[in-house]
Amino acid sequence: MSPPPIPSDSDPTRFAPPEDDGERTMIRAPRSRITVAQPRAGWVHYLVFTDDSGTVQRWRLLPEHPVRIGRRPPAELVFKDGEVSGLHCELLLRGDELLVSDRGSTNGTFVDGKRIYANEPVPHGAVLQVGKQILKHEFRDEHELAQSQELDRDLARASHYVQSLLPQPLASGPVQVQWHYQPSARVGGDAFGYHHLDENRLVLYLADVSGHGVGAAMHGVAVFNALRQQSLPGVDFADPSQVLAKLNDQFPMDSHGGMFFTIWYGVLDLRTLEIEFAAAGQHPAYVSRPGQPGLVPLVTRNLVIGAMPGMPYGSARARLARGDRLYLFSDGVFEIVARDGKTWQIDDFLPLLGQPHDPAIHGAATEAEHLYRMVRGLARPGPLDDDFSMVVAQLA
Repeated sequence: MSPPPIPSDSDPTRFAPPEDDGERTMIRAPRSRITVAQPRAGWVHYLVFTDDSGTVQRWRLLPEHPVRIGRRPPAELVFKDGEVSGLHCELLLRGDELLVSDRGSTNGTFVDGKRIYANEPVPHGAVLQVGKQILKHEFRDEHELAQSQELDRDLARASHYVQSLLPQPLASGPVQVQWHYQPSARVGGDAFGYHHLDENRLVLYLADVSGHGVGAAMHGVAVFNALRQQSLPGVDFADPSQVLAKLNDQFPMDSHGGMFFTIWYGVLDLRTLEIEFAAAGQHPAYVSRPGQPGLVPLVTRNLVIGAMPGMPYGSARARLARGDRLYLFSDGVFEIVARDGKTWQIDDFLPLLGQPHDPAIHGAATEAEHLYRMVRGLARPGPLDDDFSMVVAQLA
């Protein structure tokens, strides 16, 4: 419906006379102001989501071009998700309004947690949930979008570089080590590794840099290389307290963009099975023993690395046994939001450790990968908020 015309100053109807009751009062009506929304030139609508490989994708939406979401073609957006129906829902951009209609899906379509049915709006910034998939509706300037896409490419390159430095699993020998690493959409600063100091001593470590993005990832790489290449001057790498003290002096946060990091570092003697370890601002590593309930925490109380140069760092010792499993992991493993909306703490995650891992039941996945799948299944849909880094070392 068109708005009524706005009278001009010369329009005689501008002054509305009242009924004739012997007096006449002249009332001047205020000028009406009508704002008509105009399309923003250079702005685009798109969906941002994580594909089946874990890569962040953006799908541009075009006016009057329907987009179907489902588990198989003819859907344009296909997700290999058992909770997504063959043809799940349909999106239509009409003007500057995005509408979604469920196509009779089994598990429903949701906008910001509310189940929808037909021609329901998806506001800018709203979250569309289809099965386990999360798609966010964004409306942004094309130039800004191009910058975001370049940042995404930088993050992907940083993530691939970090992964290229990670060690190969140890499938044989007195200690067998396997791991699973899944970077978050923002890429954190996790760095972990293990290597032999000599034929009788094995070093294991995991560091977690504060923050996210390329800067945090590259800071993690610098720490990783200092440990992997044993390039810290004047340090006995068999002494965890010396290693942490030197890292603290070499990586002050004032000289590294305010970034600090936490770390767990241990040296295992393969002859005695004694491990000397030190943790700086990091939660414990945990030991699971066959036939014994509970977990044994390995932790020391030290300040985070980089906060205060010149600080001393203490270490501790523990005796392991054949059959023990040692778990090193980042806080991204347990700091999740579960499907029921609960924000997890470490105590929510620990019951998952030490459970029997039978390849006949769990398939070819390693225990570390199986733990990731369990956490992924318990977390809310969408990528995890932080990097998932899990290292499992078993004493043969």
